[in-house]
Amino acid sequence: MSASDPGNRPSLFAALSLCLALVGAASMLDYHLHLFVPRVLQAREAMGLGNGYAFGDDFYPIWLTARQWRFEHRDPYSPEMTREIQTGLFGRALDARNPTDPPVDYREFAYPAFTELLLWPAAALEFPALRIALAVLLTFLTAASIWLWMLALQWCIRPLWFTVLVVLTLCNYPVLEGLFADQPGLIVGFLLASSALAFRQGRLLLAGCLLSLTLIKPQMTLLAAAYLLLWSFADRRRARFAVGFLATTLLLMCASLWIWPHWMAQWTRVLLGYHRYATPPLVTLLPGATLGAYVGPLAIVVLLGVSVCLAWRNRRARVDSSGFWLTLSLLLAVTSVTLLPGQAIYDHVILIPGIILLLRYWRELRDAGRVPRTLLTLGAIVLFWPWVAAFAVIVVRPWLAPGHFDSTAAFSLPIRTTASLPFAVLALLVCATRVNLSRTQESV
Repeated sequence: MSASDPGNRPSLFAALSLCLALVGAASMLDYHLHLFVPRVLQAREAMGLGNGYAFGDDFYPIWLTARQWRFEHRDPYSPEMTREIQTGLFGRALDARNPTDPPVDYREFAYPAFTELLLWPAAALEFPALRIALAVLLTFLTAASIWLWMLALQWCIRPLWFTVLVVLTLCNYPVLEGLFADQPGLIVGFLLASSALAFRQGRLLLAGCLLSLTLIKPQMTLLAAAYLLLWSFADRRRARFAVGFLATTLLLMCASLWIWPHWMAQWTRVLLGYHRYATPPLVTLLPGATLGAYVGPLAIVVLLGVSVCLAWRNRRARVDSSGFWLTLSLLLAVTSVTLLPGQAIYDHVILIPGIILLLRYWRELRDAGRVPRTLLTLGAIVLFWPWVAAFAVIVVRPWLAPGHFDSTAAFSLPIRTTASLPFAVLALLVCATRVNLSRTQESV
């Protein structure tokens, strides 16, 4: 597939696009901070869970367990530690006798133990200061991830267009949720992008080491890592990636076992109980609560099976080929709807390479037929809807009666398409893969 560069468009159009992006981004930021977050905090207070940390709550368990291990050598997976985490987040430990409380193991430490080894410096700061510093750091890491992906995908655009991408990425609902929660998934997104660039530069040992570090949240990169290992085993010249990935992973696991001899069994117990309070994957939620319980698992099996076939078919793809990057992006899109919990929208940063590829090849998709063209139109609507809806909500709010504005239908307009975006990206990447395959066959 040949690249279509929007940087060739007139600079006036780029400047206008930047202005519109700034308006949309400001609207979404205002909606999230001044409307959405206050309502969430009110709901927590109504449940008696509003006396703890909300800003930075996803990083708090990591900080607290690292701090307790540093000073008191306490087990991060113990029930006592879980109660302390809950007390810090909600002002009290959860009570099984309270029907409005989440399960008593909610918010227990759910990361592999080597997460503590990698992020232990955070324990040196007090949490109120740490969460602010992290929010700033994660903002820069997310912006850098876009730049790294563009280098890896070899897409060069003008600075104005790059600014548009950064502004819209940082001020969309999933990323804002991740920044507010200090979500470690944004760190994983940066490490994944860094590994991708190392791939492009032929530094396979470094790429493997960096990808291994993403296992602090293994559900985000499991399919991608499996494909890249298969790709590495398919050619002896690529063995450096497998060496870097496996050696780093083994080092992290052994170091963790030396400090916490039983962490693997404890972490497995946490994972097995995670379904009690986690939202099912999006592909299970899509058909509805009743039908999804039956159709969802089957859809997951089918999508994972197709992913295995795709990975096997492209195991010999060159790093400089469209097939390699389309396969990797497609597997990340499959991950977002099958392996990630439904509430983990902040982990949708793994869709960034897929979105960049679709922006790069949108003309080829537009010219590929009616179905790709229709999907492209629907995908554009799903992608840009949040910023347009946020602007509309902010503008019409003064003229609406509180009862109408506070209704779920009106209030949730800017986030209505959040769960649809991964499916739109997945469908379009499937089309792009088919177009790329047909053109490759024609050139043979």
